[in-house]
Amino acid sequence: MPVSLQKDVRLSGLCAHRRDLNRNYLMQLTTENLLFPFYQEAGLHPVTYLPKNLHDGWDSPLSQIRGTLCGHWLSAAAQIWAETGDAELKLRADHIVEEIALCQKENGGEWCFPIPEKYLLWLKKGKHTWAPQYVCHKVMMGLLDMARFAGNSLALSVVEKAAEWFLRYTDDITPEQMQEMMSEETGGIMELWADLYAVTGNPDHLLLMRRYERGDLYQHLLNGENPLGNMHANTTIPEIQGAARAYEVTGEERYRRIVERYWQIAAEEAIPFATGGQTSGEIWTPPGRHAARLGRMNQEHCTVYNMMRLADYLFRWTGESRFADYWERNFYNGILAQGFWEEPSCPQLGENPFPEMRHFVSYYLPLEAGSRKAWGSATGDFWCCHCTLLQANAFLPSGIFYRDGDTLLVSQYLDASVRLEIGGTEVSVSLETDPQAWGSLRISNQNLSPEGRPNCWKRKLFIHAEKPALFTVALRCPVWLSGLFRLFLNGEETAVSPDTDGFVRISREWKDEELTVVLPKTIRFYPLADEPETGAFLDGPVALAALTAEERTLYYRNDPAEILVPCDERRWGEWLPGWKTKGQPVNLKFCPLYAIGDETYTTYFPTEQRR
Repeated sequence: MPVSLQKDVRLSGLCAHRRDLNRNYLMQLTTENLLFPFYQEAGLHPVTYLPKNLHDGWDSPLSQIRGTLCGHWLSAAAQIWAETGDAELKLRADHIVEEIALCQKENGGEWCFPIPEKYLLWLKKGKHTWAPQYVCHKVMMGLLDMARFAGNSLALSVVEKAAEWFLRYTDDITPEQMQEMMSEETGGIMELWADLYAVTGNPDHLLLMRRYERGDLYQHLLNGENPLGNMHANTTIPEIQGAARAYEVTGEERYRRIVERYWQIAAEEAIPFATGGQTSGEIWTPPGRHAARLGRMNQEHCTVYNMMRLADYLFRWTGESRFADYWERNFYNGILAQGFWEEPSCPQLGENPFPEMRHFVSYYLPLEAGSRKAWGSATGDFWCCHCTLLQANAFLPSGIFYRDGDTLLVSQYLDASVRLEIGGTEVSVSLETDPQAWGSLRISNQNLSPEGRPNCWKRKLFIHAEKPALFTVALRCPVWLSGLFRLFLNGEETAVSPDTDGFVRISREWKDEELTVVLPKTIRFYPLADEPETGAFLDGPVALAALTAEERTLYYRNDPAEILVPCDERRWGEWLPGWKTKGQPVNLKFCPLYAIGDETYTTYFPTEQRR
């Protein structure tokens, strides 16, 4: 089974830039604001008037889920520190853990949360309150990640003491009562207990994991039924992640069957939209209802992140490239498209080269005609997706490199490096985007035979071993390839073909080698499942959208994809990803959805064939 090399990966290029934007935002959020609800619940630092610049929205002092943000903050900080060794960030994170531990002591030694215990007692009695166990999960998740990724033993101790509270709390709850209580979101609390059990081996933590099973959902899935139609997506995805982690810590096959059936329904039978997402109004789209579900509230950001994590579970169990393909599509059309958007700057055209970051997260990715992304502010909203944003841009190292015995798997073609030991030899691998005809003042063959924008991705792997080492490099063969996967070893093309799992493998003795991977791509028309004459356009894995508020019919002769041609393709030393239509009554400009910030756009278009 492949194992993620997350802790040994170092990002560069695009992903490193996203991580740095995330890190800077983490540091912008003050310790005082993050801890305010914890202090209030513990009776520390009482206030008569609300301080200035206090968080608003879902993290405000009046919100029933206040303090959720802090757990996500800790999780993101721990993962960024594990990659970068950022001492300033670690110092702040350790201080926050110390303060939460102090609040736990003030609360009697177990309760460490930013909401009153009575919220959970109300829930137990059947009185409605907004997702209190969800809040508890996020706090414990952040603390446990501080222990797992940042080596903070105090954080682990706080979670273990909190688990004692939950053990007593659930002692007299019947399975039927628990199912009713779980109608209020519990987040990934079952997965949390499984993660904790994996660390401690304490049977009490395993007992808590089993108590938090979503029995009714699981049974429907085990029966081969589909209970997801019109069901809230991001309530159920973390519950399935709980089953996934339960399978890993117990080895019980029923948990794996639950996960596989859920994936089959949610990600395969119901066919995602062109972006990779599959929800509308936070609800799973039933098969055959896609056209009717294009709207203002498609693709909740939280579901993107959580389904990517679920894909990672399945990839690690199977090694099959289809799960990495899913991860990739949602990365470009979800993580990039819905968070930390920056307006491209061009000082020569009078644009501000240092724009203020104000596009933090878009809760949804609208897919109706004439859509606009609604961006959350820095401290005024803190929706669940705002919180998830922090983790989604910190976990990227987890999905790029994996190891399966003496095989190094390259799952994603994102700029990064990794160090590992194989057979006692230290090996370093660097994955880089080939600039493909970078601008130069020197005369070269590139200048003598100029071409347009390449219709491929080109990536280079630089492999260095301290001494010759025998191992296998496996490279994903993406589902969107429009031609043969081409591989060059030290400049010489090598004949390869993908295995049944979707990977190309090359086994040899490595020392100082260069692998060049050429991945041909083209524009593809992606039809709606229930309205095949209406569709969107994909450039490789990247969803495109037109900068228009109108749903115009597009006309074609052989294939709808033929009507798109490159547009504004070059700036200085880089290729730009723009497209436009040709031969239409009114031609439209297209660009990647991830490149759209405030513009009005349309993703899906009706088409009509003309002979």
